[in-house]
Amino acid sequence: MNVDALIHRLASFPVAVEATVHGVSREDLAWRPDGGGWSITEILRHLLDEDREDFGLRLRMLIEDPAAPWPGIDPEGWAKSRAYAEADPEETLWTFAVERENAVRWLRTLREVDWAVPYLHPRLGPIRRGDLLAAWAAHDLFHHRQIIKRLFQIVGRDAGTFTTSYAGAWTA
Repeated sequence: MNVDALIHRLASFPVAVEATVHGVSREDLAWRPDGGGWSITEILRHLLDEDREDFGLRLRMLIEDPAAPWPGIDPEGWAKSRAYAEADPEETLWTFAVERENAVRWLRTLREVDWAVPYLHPRLGPIRRGDLLAAWAAHDLFHHRQIIKRLFQIVGRDAGTFTTSYAGAWTA
C-alpha cells in the first residue's frame, strides 16, 4: 500500500473541491435536481461530517484501540437533523479544509503502523486500517464526481430549451 500517496490525495482534496465550486453562486450551490439528491452545499457539509465522525474518527480509533466499538453514523439522517441545506457553504469549505489539514497532520505522524489490523464491523465484517484509509480517499472522489454532476445538471437547467448533447453524454 502506498500510504504516502493516499495521504497526499487526502491533503489535496480540499483544494480540488474549492477550485471546483469557486465562483458558483449560493443559489446554485443550494440547487437540488428535480429527481432528488443533495445540493452541492449538502454534499460539502456531508464531507465535513464524514471527516469528523466517520473516516477520521474511526481510523484514529482503529489505530489507538482496534477493539473499541465505533460510534454509529447516519449520513442521511444528519442531512436533515443538522440542516445541511441551510449550511453556509463558504464556512463549511473552510472548516472542512481545517479538519482535513488536522487529519493529514496526524496521519503523517504515524510510524510503524500495521495497516492490516482489522476492526470487526458488525454488518460489514473485517475492515482493515488500510481499507479504511483507502476508502476515505475514494469517498472524496465519489463526492467530487457528485459535485461535478450537479454543476453539469445546472448547465442543463440554465440551457433552457437548448441542449448540451454536443458536449457528449454524461456517463458517470
